Order: sequence, then C-alpha cells, then structure tokens
Amino acid sequence: RVPHPGVLLGAGEVYHQLLSAMETVVVAFAGEQNGRRVKEILESAGAASCLLCRSADQVRRLVSQQRITTVVCGYKFPDGTAEELAEDLYDTCNVLVVASQGLLDLIQNEALFRLPAPATRRELVVSVQMLLRMGERLGRLRPPRRSAGEQALIDRAKERLMARHALSEEEAYRMLRRRSMDGRLSLADTARQVLEEE
Repeated sequence: RVPHPGVLLGAGEVYHQLLSAMETVVVAFAGEQNGRRVKEILESAGAASCLLCRSADQVRRLVSQQRITTVVCGYKFPDGTAEELAEDLYDTCNVLVVASQGLLDLIQNEALFRLPAPATRRELVVSVQMLLRMGERLGRLRPPRRSAGEQALIDRAKERLMARHALSEEEAYRMLRRRSMDGRLSLADTARQVLEEE
C-alpha cells in the first residue's frame, strides 16, 4: 500500500515496503542456519529481499518462475554442487558461492563468483550488490523469459523423460538440456520433439 503524505507508518510496514522495492536474491544453503544468517545480513543491510532454498532443484524452479539475477549459495546441496547449479543457470543469473577456501579451490568453473568463508557482513553485502548491478545490466541483453506455455511444455517433456527412463526431475532436466545443446535448439523446441516421439 502506498502511504499518503502525513501518514506515519509503523516500523514493520516500512520494513516490508523497503523489502518489496528491493531486488530479489535466492539464498540457497543445505544448512538452514547458514541460509537464514545470509538472508538476515542482506535484508537488514537493505541489499536485497531474499528467498530461501535448501536444494539446487528448488533454486532452478524459482529462477525459472521469477526474475532472479543473483543466487548466493554454499558449495554443496543434497542434489548437486553449486558448480552444477551454476552451469544450469549460466544464461539466466550470476551465482556467488560462499564456502571455505578449501572448497572454493575445488571449483573449476572460472566464471563462478566466490567469497571465502568466514566473510564479513560488508564483504557479503558489497559482493551481492555488485552482482545485482551486473545482473541488471545483463538483464537488458538477455532474451525474454520463457512464456508460461513454453515452461509447461518443458515440464511435460521432463515428466515424459522421467517416466520413460526412470529418471529424477533433475536428471530429466539435464537430459533435455543436453539434447537441446547438442541439437542447437531452444529448450522449448527440444521439449516439443520429446513429446512428439512415440
């Protein structure tokens, strides 16, 4: 709600209005405590509004449904690594991995952003603000998001692959993505092909 001139808002209302005006960042850590701490730091600093996830698949779903340009995550999830997630999100958002230096050294993808833990509040906030600015600029260059119809088509193709090959949703997505890249087709066109088979 938009306040009228001269109307005082309570602290909670001001906080929620500020959050709704901020960019949204996905914060994804396998451990709930780490995710909540990062969320609290970013939101209290006014850097971003945060959505919490605990698995790579949750992150993929959120990014496909919303306009997200930045993901802050730990090194590993129950269903994959940050590096695998970053490969899947390469053309849609920036990924910042916050982990011990030993784990960060294991990452081979040079395009991934890294922040050694423990990090200060300032280091975390400045890093996320930088990635949000980059995402804002890149967002103008990226093609538009998939339509709801295209996303539904992709979801049906994943279900077909899951049933046909006894795959998890993530494995089906990877298979669909691989076919898409191999055939130099969009994911939606590849999904159409899968649904037309048999």
